[in-house]
Order: sequence, then structure tokens, then C-alpha cells
Amino acid sequence: MTTLEEQIDIAVPVLAAWEQLHRVREYPRFVDGVSTAHPHGRNHAHLEVRIDGAERAVDTEITDRGRGRVMSWRTLDTVHLRGTFALLPLDAGHTRLQIRVEYDPEALRQDFGGPHGFAQAGAIERAVRGDLEHFRELVEARVSAAEAHPQ
Repeated sequence: MTTLEEQIDIAVPVLAAWEQLHRVREYPRFVDGVSTAHPHGRNHAHLEVRIDGAERAVDTEITDRGRGRVMSWRTLDTVHLRGTFALLPLDAGHTRLQIRVEYDPEALRQDFGGPHGFAQAGAIERAVRGDLEHFRELVEARVSAAEAHPQ
């Protein structure tokens, strides 16, 4: 297994980021390659994924440890991925999102194609960084809009 760890600081309270992570239907807005997503049962999500022209249905199991603001997930089928999101409050209005992704490079290449070795690791790293940036933009925009138009 190969492990990738990344983090990003977000200008929102930890609860706002935590709630956004749980909006499974909005994953296509910030996870590159996910075209649709919906919750399935209590702790599962179904994703339609397209990577390098290959389309797959991917089912995941989500394990929530809310008190520590940690969400773990793993795929349930042939795509061998698992990961963890951890949210750390920096202050009342800022949060650090840390992600850890574990994957089997050869299995991932077999499932979706793409490059080998360092090129594959670089592509995955760029995708995860891009997803984190999109997540930050989405949640910061949502909080900003809520503050501009309180109910």
C-alpha cells in the first residue's frame, strides 16, 4: 500500500467543514472524477467515478468518529482505496483539514489505467491537492453566503 498525506487550512469553523464532509451528494462539486454520489444506507455511499476515460461504480463505507472530527472511509469493491479526514480547529473561524489516502498502486492502475510509478503517485497527489482546494472554495463560499444572508 502507498500512503499520501496532505492538509489544507480553511477559513471556516470546524463544524462548517465537518458538515460539508457529510454532504455526500455534493462530492461531485469538489472530488475530481466523481460524477454522482449519494448516501446508501446509514454508513455507505455510492459514487459514479470517471478517471482517464474509465467509468466505475464505487461503493464506500464511511466510519464516523464525530467527537474527534475524524471520518474514515474505504471502498468495498475492486478499487483498493481507503482514507481518513481529520479536522483540527485552529481557532473559532479556521480549521485544518488533513487527509490520508492509502491505495494499492498496481490495483488502481489495473482498475483505471494511467501511468506507473512516480508518474502515478504525482497524478494522485495533484488530484488530492486539487480536491482539497475545491473543498476549501466550496465550504468558504457556503459560510460566506450564510453570513451575508442570515436566516
